[in-house]
Amino acid sequence: MSIKSDRWIKYMSRKHHMIRPFSTKLVSKGKISYGLSSYGYDIRVDRHFKVFTNINSTIVDPKNFDENSFRNFEGRECIIPPNSFALAKTMEYFRIPRNVLTICIGKSTYARCGIIVNVTPFEPEWEGYVTLEISNTTPLPAKIYAGEGLAQVIFFEADEPCQISYKDRKGKYQKQKGITLPKVK
Repeated sequence: MSIKSDRWIKYMSRKHHMIRPFSTKLVSKGKISYGLSSYGYDIRVDRHFKVFTNINSTIVDPKNFDENSFRNFEGRECIIPPNSFALAKTMEYFRIPRNVLTICIGKSTYARCGIIVNVTPFEPEWEGYVTLEISNTTPLPAKIYAGEGLAQVIFFEADEPCQISYKDRKGKYQKQKGITLPKVK
Protein backbone atom coordinates (compact mmCIF):
# COMPACT_ATOMS: atom_id res chain seq x y z
CA MET A 1 0.00 0.00 0.00
CA SER A 2 1.36 3.43 -0.84
CA ILE A 3 0.41 7.06 -0.21
CA LYS A 4 -0.61 8.80 -3.43
CA SER A 5 0.69 12.08 -4.82
CA ASP A 6 -1.02 15.10 -6.33
CA ARG A 7 -0.47 13.70 -9.88
CA TRP A 8 -2.25 10.45 -9.01
CA ILE A 9 -5.13 12.28 -7.29
CA LYS A 10 -5.55 14.58 -10.31
CA TYR A 11 -5.47 11.61 -12.72
CA MET A 12 -8.02 9.59 -10.70
CA SER A 13 -10.33 12.57 -10.35
CA ARG A 14 -10.30 13.11 -14.12
CA LYS A 15 -10.58 9.44 -15.11
CA HIS A 16 -12.95 8.14 -12.40
CA HIS A 17 -14.64 11.34 -11.12
CA MET A 18 -13.20 10.48 -7.71
CA ILE A 19 -13.76 14.01 -6.35
CA ARG A 20 -16.44 16.42 -7.64
CA PRO A 21 -16.07 19.37 -7.76
CA PHE A 22 -12.29 19.16 -8.01
CA SER A 23 -9.86 22.04 -7.53
CA THR A 24 -6.59 21.35 -9.37
CA LYS A 25 -4.64 23.64 -7.05
CA LEU A 26 -4.59 24.68 -3.42
CA VAL A 27 -6.80 27.75 -3.01
CA SER A 28 -5.84 29.85 -0.01
CA LYS A 29 -5.97 33.60 -0.64
CA GLY A 30 -8.03 34.98 2.26
CA LYS A 31 -9.48 31.51 2.94
CA ILE A 32 -8.63 28.42 4.94
CA SER A 33 -7.04 26.43 2.11
CA TYR A 34 -8.81 23.78 0.07
CA GLY A 35 -8.08 21.77 -3.06
CA LEU A 36 -5.21 19.61 -4.29
CA SER A 37 -2.13 19.51 -2.05
CA SER A 38 1.15 17.58 -2.38
CA TYR A 39 -0.15 14.26 -1.02
CA GLY A 40 -3.82 14.80 -0.41
CA TYR A 41 -6.91 16.84 -1.01
CA ASP A 42 -8.20 19.52 1.36
CA ILE A 43 -12.00 19.28 1.53
CA ARG A 44 -14.46 22.11 2.12
CA VAL A 45 -17.36 22.22 4.51
CA ASP A 46 -20.82 22.98 3.09
CA ARG A 47 -23.10 25.72 4.49
CA HIS A 48 -25.57 23.30 6.13
CA PHE A 49 -24.89 22.31 9.74
CA LYS A 50 -26.53 20.34 12.53
CA VAL A 51 -25.39 21.95 15.78
CA PHE A 52 -25.64 19.79 18.90
CA THR A 53 -27.72 21.11 21.76
CA ASN A 54 -28.45 19.53 25.11
CA ILE A 55 -31.78 21.34 25.45
CA ASN A 56 -33.64 18.03 25.78
CA SER A 57 -31.07 16.54 28.19
CA THR A 58 -31.28 13.21 26.40
CA ILE A 59 -28.65 10.50 26.40
CA VAL A 60 -26.45 10.37 23.31
CA ASP A 61 -27.12 6.87 21.99
CA PRO A 62 -25.67 5.76 18.62
CA LYS A 63 -28.31 3.00 18.38
CA ASN A 64 -31.20 5.36 19.01
CA PHE A 65 -30.02 8.86 18.20
CA ASP A 66 -32.51 11.65 18.91
CA GLU A 67 -32.51 14.05 15.96
CA ASN A 68 -34.00 16.69 18.28
CA SER A 69 -30.53 16.90 19.85
CA PHE A 70 -29.55 19.10 16.90
CA ARG A 71 -30.69 22.43 15.59
CA ASN A 72 -30.37 22.93 11.85
CA PHE A 73 -28.38 25.92 10.71
CA GLU A 74 -27.47 27.28 7.28
CA GLY A 75 -24.97 30.05 6.69
CA ARG A 76 -21.50 31.17 5.62
CA GLU A 77 -20.29 30.95 9.22
CA CYS A 78 -21.41 28.57 11.95
CA ILE A 79 -20.81 29.10 15.65
CA ILE A 80 -20.30 25.90 17.64
CA PRO A 81 -21.04 26.30 21.36
CA PRO A 82 -18.27 25.67 23.93
CA ASN A 83 -17.47 21.98 24.55
CA SER A 84 -19.99 20.93 21.91
CA PHE A 85 -19.97 19.77 18.31
CA ALA A 86 -21.70 20.07 14.97
CA LEU A 87 -22.24 17.80 12.01
CA ALA A 88 -21.80 19.05 8.46
CA LYS A 89 -21.10 17.65 5.04
CA THR A 90 -18.45 18.24 2.45
CA MET A 91 -19.02 20.31 -0.66
CA GLU A 92 -17.21 17.54 -2.54
CA TYR A 93 -18.77 14.24 -3.61
CA PHE A 94 -16.42 11.22 -3.50
CA ARG A 95 -16.24 7.96 -5.48
CA ILE A 96 -13.51 5.80 -3.98
CA PRO A 97 -12.00 3.13 -6.29
CA ARG A 98 -11.98 -0.51 -5.21
CA ASN A 99 -8.24 -0.55 -4.51
CA VAL A 100 -8.14 2.71 -2.52
CA LEU A 101 -8.62 3.60 1.15
CA THR A 102 -8.49 7.11 2.58
CA ILE A 103 -7.99 8.66 5.96
CA CYS A 104 -9.17 12.13 6.76
CA ILE A 105 -7.63 14.44 9.34
CA GLY A 106 -8.44 17.96 10.48
CA LYS A 107 -6.53 20.96 9.22
CA SER A 108 -3.92 22.52 11.48
CA THR A 109 -5.50 25.99 11.26
CA TYR A 110 -8.58 24.72 13.10
CA ALA A 111 -6.65 22.29 15.35
CA ARG A 112 -4.57 25.20 16.67
CA CYS A 113 -7.86 26.78 17.79
CA GLY A 114 -9.01 23.66 19.67
CA ILE A 115 -11.38 22.59 16.88
CA ILE A 116 -11.08 18.90 16.05
CA VAL A 117 -12.51 17.27 12.91
CA ASN A 118 -13.31 13.56 13.03
CA VAL A 119 -14.08 11.55 9.92
CA THR A 120 -13.86 7.79 9.53
CA PRO A 121 -11.91 6.29 6.58
CA PHE A 122 -13.52 6.27 3.14
CA GLU A 123 -13.57 2.57 2.36
CA PRO A 124 -13.02 0.97 -1.06
CA GLU A 125 -16.02 1.69 -3.35
CA TRP A 126 -17.67 4.03 -0.84
CA GLU A 127 -19.42 6.92 -2.53
CA GLY A 128 -21.18 10.06 -1.32
CA TYR A 129 -20.85 13.37 0.47
CA VAL A 130 -18.82 13.02 3.65
CA THR A 131 -20.49 13.69 7.01
CA LEU A 132 -18.04 15.66 9.14
CA GLU A 133 -18.01 15.83 12.93
CA ILE A 134 -16.57 19.13 14.16
CA SER A 135 -15.79 19.29 17.90
CA ASN A 136 -15.19 22.51 19.78
CA THR A 137 -12.95 21.44 22.66
CA THR A 138 -12.63 24.96 24.03
CA PRO A 139 -14.64 26.75 26.75
CA LEU A 140 -15.47 29.47 24.17
CA PRO A 141 -17.71 29.56 21.08
CA ALA A 142 -15.88 28.55 17.87
CA LYS A 143 -16.47 29.77 14.31
CA ILE A 144 -16.43 27.49 11.25
CA TYR A 145 -16.29 28.97 7.74
CA ALA A 146 -18.48 27.34 5.09
CA GLY A 147 -16.97 26.99 1.63
CA GLU A 148 -13.45 26.79 3.03
CA GLY A 149 -11.06 23.98 3.95
CA LEU A 150 -11.80 21.90 7.04
CA ALA A 151 -9.87 18.63 6.69
CA GLN A 152 -7.40 16.82 4.45
CA VAL A 153 -8.00 13.47 2.76
CA ILE A 154 -4.97 11.24 2.24
CA PHE A 155 -5.26 8.44 -0.33
CA PHE A 156 -3.70 4.98 -0.08
CA GLU A 157 -3.63 2.64 -3.07
CA ALA A 158 -3.44 -1.09 -2.32
CA ASP A 159 -1.31 -3.52 -4.29
CA GLU A 160 -4.48 -5.40 -5.19
CA PRO A 161 -8.24 -4.71 -4.92
CA CYS A 162 -10.03 -5.85 -1.78
CA GLN A 163 -12.19 -8.98 -1.84
CA ILE A 164 -15.30 -7.31 -0.45
CA SER A 165 -15.82 -3.57 -0.81
CA TYR A 166 -18.13 -1.19 1.03
CA LYS A 167 -20.44 -1.28 -2.01
CA ASP A 168 -20.45 -5.11 -2.00
CA ARG A 169 -21.47 -5.08 1.69
CA LYS A 170 -24.24 -2.57 0.90
CA GLY A 171 -22.82 -0.24 3.54
CA LYS A 172 -25.37 1.84 5.44
CA TYR A 173 -23.74 5.18 4.54
CA GLN A 174 -23.38 4.45 0.82
CA LYS A 175 -24.34 7.36 -1.50
CA GLN A 176 -25.35 9.65 1.36
CA LYS A 177 -26.54 13.01 0.06
CA GLY A 178 -26.85 15.15 3.17
CA ILE A 179 -25.71 15.19 6.77
CA THR A 180 -26.30 11.63 7.91
CA LEU A 181 -26.97 10.76 11.54
CA PRO A 182 -25.76 7.49 13.12
CA LYS A 183 -27.43 4.31 11.89
CA VAL A 184 -27.41 0.77 13.20
CA LYS A 185 -28.72 -2.02 10.96
